[in-house]
Amino acid sequence: MPVTKLPFSKQIAYACGMIGWSIMTNIIIVMLPYFYLAPSNSGLIHLIPQLLLFGIFNIMSVVLTSGRLVDAVVDPFIASLSDKSHNPKGRRIPFMKWAILPAIIFCGLTFCPLVKAESTYNAIWLTFTLIFFFMSVTAYIIPYNALLPELTSTSAEKVKLSSLQQVGFVIGIVIGALVNNFADLVQSSFHITNRDTAVQDTIWGLCAFAGLIMLVPVFAIDEKKYSESKPSHLPIFPAIRKTFSQRNFKYYLISDFSFYMALSIISSGLLFFITVLLPLPKSMGGLLMGVMVMVSLLFYPLINYLSKKIGKKPIVLFSFALLSLIFAMIYFLGKFPFLPEVQVYTLVICAAFPLASLGILPNAILAEIAEKDAIDTGENNEGMFFAVKYLFVKLGQTLGIALFAFLTVYGIDAGHDFGLRLNGICGFALCMVAFIFFTRFREKKPGMGKVHDQSSAEHT
Repeated sequence: MPVTKLPFSKQIAYACGMIGWSIMTNIIIVMLPYFYLAPSNSGLIHLIPQLLLFGIFNIMSVVLTSGRLVDAVVDPFIASLSDKSHNPKGRRIPFMKWAILPAIIFCGLTFCPLVKAESTYNAIWLTFTLIFFFMSVTAYIIPYNALLPELTSTSAEKVKLSSLQQVGFVIGIVIGALVNNFADLVQSSFHITNRDTAVQDTIWGLCAFAGLIMLVPVFAIDEKKYSESKPSHLPIFPAIRKTFSQRNFKYYLISDFSFYMALSIISSGLLFFITVLLPLPKSMGGLLMGVMVMVSLLFYPLINYLSKKIGKKPIVLFSFALLSLIFAMIYFLGKFPFLPEVQVYTLVICAAFPLASLGILPNAILAEIAEKDAIDTGENNEGMFFAVKYLFVKLGQTLGIALFAFLTVYGIDAGHDFGLRLNGICGFALCMVAFIFFTRFREKKPGMGKVHDQSSAEHT
């Protein structure tokens, strides 16, 4: 339990960290396929050849998977170091501080290809920069999220702080989606004629801004004052095994993995869906994200209220079901008898509730799982729980981007767009998988104790 209750101003400072790393990770998710596998009407140079390895995988999908898999192996080691830390300034914030600068550098370098033309050298460079970017941002994200259960003491406080986190996350999504809009402004303001250069300058500026925002919780929150946690003594591999002994945690992971894989598909394909399937100007990407965020914010009080009244599980299940239908509709974009603007705004508004609830509730649920485990075992392994979660999140995001990149070989241009439409079907299937597995999650009814989503039957 925290020594001093975290005031609202510090909660806002904590959420700022989410804005920063969300900007950078969403720049990677949204812009990477569009920058390196640019459609013919984008004004960008195609930088990586569409060659198939083993007759199945294109180069981009292999690069993305390789970069994230290396990073995923590192996650538990960072979590273990953080959980065991005896740093007098805290277990989490010292790690966060030193991760920011390398994250900025390697995020920017990811969009600086070695060759200004289609080349396999760009694929090699991209693999290198992605590995080091993801390792750097992980060293911030894992300790950052492990702070959540340490800064809160009740389920309601966890949901509230997780809600503020999600506000930060969606702000990062919007800013990441506005790269093309900012690049238009850079081109007109500084008279830059080359589109690639304008996009690169924009990304470097956004990375620097994200880094400054990530510093806010580092300097604003005194970890020793607002949290009380004991270093873990478990070695890394027993700590990993212990997280998987939690029955609820396993079902949580599978659902989370499927959701983030589906979310990466739609994030990677957003600009393609807008410009190819409808078609509309690419500058609408940021506007659509902004509308979705504004609508989703309206649902935050309702989600907080409902989670107290009916619990988190029913809301999560409803959100997975609704999101699966939204993905199915992507397959038919441009074919409905409505204006393109009507089609895309309908999808965005419908997606606002599930994306809000699935942003708020999962971290609050995981914080309760980690807290319950600490009470039962006496070992504070919050970092390991979040490391394993984000290992699966990263695998899901990576496979989602890789699947999108793979399906591009079946068409990403107007009149030849079957690859883009297939992404809608894949997203539908993934959300249904998330729904089915989360039905197995056991949640006690609200009001049955401080940590109410576990039972003694969790250990298998």
